[in-house]
Amino acid sequence: MSPFIAELVGTAVMILLGGGVVANVVLNKTKGNDSGWIVITTAWALAVFVGVNIAAPYSGAHLNCAVTIANLALGKMDLATSLSYIGAQFLGAMIGASVVWLVYKNHFDLTEDPSAKRAVFCTEPAIRNQPINLISEIVGTFVLIFTILHFTDAKLSDESIVGLGSIGAIPVAFLVWVIGLSLGGTTGYAINPARDLGPRIMHSILPIKNKAGFDAGYAWVPVLGPIIGALLAVGLNLLIH
Repeated sequence: MSPFIAELVGTAVMILLGGGVVANVVLNKTKGNDSGWIVITTAWALAVFVGVNIAAPYSGAHLNCAVTIANLALGKMDLATSLSYIGAQFLGAMIGASVVWLVYKNHFDLTEDPSAKRAVFCTEPAIRNQPINLISEIVGTFVLIFTILHFTDAKLSDESIVGLGSIGAIPVAFLVWVIGLSLGGTTGYAINPARDLGPRIMHSILPIKNKAGFDAGYAWVPVLGPIIGALLAVGLNLLIH
């Protein structure tokens, strides 16, 4: 499997399972309706676990533009390779989100709340305050990338890399889980531009009845915040090492 296909498939499955749990919790008439935040954060962590296991042997399982940007900033990848990873992540996220819609189509049709339907695809702040929302995404992504860097660079060897696959799926799953439980209550912890923007685009395209808008006024936050958080994590890691 090529790295591009690995990133595409790994991201698609991650979004299928992550978006799927949100659909199960927020849409009407599902078996898991209204089961709560712990269910969502737990399943998202396990979704990362599954996606990483699929892609790790072939691409290092970034599955996240922030991870790829960290690799690029550290000189571990060239620009062309980084762009191919990011393209695969966006395409995979769009495919995964589309399959979630197909699986839960009957429940989308029975759900009246437009915001609930959009929440299956992308994040939305609990309290809309863009500077604070941006800080939330920066901090969450900083914790993600800074911790990954410490997992991989513990021995400070020349072979250390930033790829998720290099540290194993279980530690990353726990990391994503605790970020969701501790820091995700403000914005829904996108911490990944592809995870948010790709499905957001599909939400705007798919024939969903009574759906909310694209929310361009907020959509930049879960894109820019993770990029800034990743670069800050790389900068601090370089400074202390």
